[in-house]
Amino acid sequence: MSLTETTHAKQPDQDNPLIWPLLGLLKKTDHSWKIHYLATQLKQHGLLITMDPDPNQDLFKRNFLLMNALFQLQALLLPQQWLQVQAMDIRICSCLPTDLALEIQAEQSLREYYLNWDNYQVSGDYIRQMLEQFWSRYQEHIGADNKCSANSNDKQAALIVFELPQQASQTDIRQQWRRLALRWHPDRHQGNAEKFRTICEAWQVLRN
Repeated sequence: MSLTETTHAKQPDQDNPLIWPLLGLLKKTDHSWKIHYLATQLKQHGLLITMDPDPNQDLFKRNFLLMNALFQLQALLLPQQWLQVQAMDIRICSCLPTDLALEIQAEQSLREYYLNWDNYQVSGDYIRQMLEQFWSRYQEHIGADNKCSANSNDKQAALIVFELPQQASQTDIRQQWRRLALRWHPDRHQGNAEKFRTICEAWQVLRN
């Protein structure tokens, strides 16, 4: 089983919106990042709020969210690029490792841990509420319209943006969202900020 198959097989029915601002940060510089530097940058943009009044729990939860997003992004970038995910050395490499299978195996236990939301130790409802808050902040960050509800016409229009039929399943929608968002992200080669915002707005309609 490939890394992408392994990752998606373990994904909950929730999307981590930190994936996209993380991609933007990692693409802006050639140097590697430390996990706490990434957290600081996201916090400055209002995308990573305090998660718990207890400082230790807050640190754990913010780190979990970041690592979850990084491992999801790692799978999304393959096979074109390799995202090295080490706490003190996080960077996107244009060339794949010489022994990709060995690199994947070396991180497998850590990857499985951070992709399992049960390890966050909070209820599913709380996680969904938390990610909804993150998503709203990210919508504001990229300048997209925030739609609280959608009628059937909105959904039909969003499916057209996604290039999907009206009978598309939630799985089809989620997979297409990831493909299109990665394709049009403004920090990707031949990305387009306006198309990326349009995709984000369509996703906001279809995910509700």
